[in-house]
Amino acid sequence: MGQKINPLGFRLGATQGHHSLWFAQPKNYSKDLQEDQKIRDCIKNYVQKNMKISSNVEGIARIEIQKRIDLIQVIIYMGFPKLLVEDRTRRIEELQMNVQKELNCVNRKLNIAITRIANPYGHPNILAEFIAGQLKNRVSFRKAMKKAIELTEQAGTKGIQVQIAGRIDGKEIARVEWIREGRVPLQTIRAKIDYCSYAVRTIYGVLGIKIWIFVDEE
Repeated sequence: MGQKINPLGFRLGATQGHHSLWFAQPKNYSKDLQEDQKIRDCIKNYVQKNMKISSNVEGIARIEIQKRIDLIQVIIYMGFPKLLVEDRTRRIEELQMNVQKELNCVNRKLNIAITRIANPYGHPNILAEFIAGQLKNRVSFRKAMKKAIELTEQAGTKGIQVQIAGRIDGKEIARVEWIREGRVPLQTIRAKIDYCSYAVRTIYGVLGIKIWIFVDEE
């Protein structure tokens, strides 16, 4: 059968960069990796808790982490930064305190910056969150997928593929449904493709959403 590779890892060094940049000795590597995961989880939980926005989209496209000996630099790329804008400095300080508590890092400084992205719906993570919100509210999956595709087309991408798998609409037998618009050249390494997989907990089980977005060709 066709073997599918993660499009981001496949393009590393060509059109894709790493989301975490640091160097560790082999014996500390796993610890640092878990630390990264903790930072990402902590930020996502904080944003979820303090959401003022109604459409239950967190709007985090990606979180980049750079570590030096005495500094951890975290950059959050957000589509809708108005979640943290009201009293921005206080929010970021509170977030920093939370993450530091989670990591209990004593001798390292933590620095969090928030960057806004221009077309939020051109990013698969934000789209996946949008679809997840729709599915939780029991909107039919085809409608949700078509709406998502419309949103990406407005963001000016060249192609998108959306796949939903699991007990769709609460049916007893799980299946996979997908829909594609434009072109998504997965085999072309030059093509910059954004990808994400996302799990949605609905009342009748877990659904998986995968989204491939063809941004442009180098």
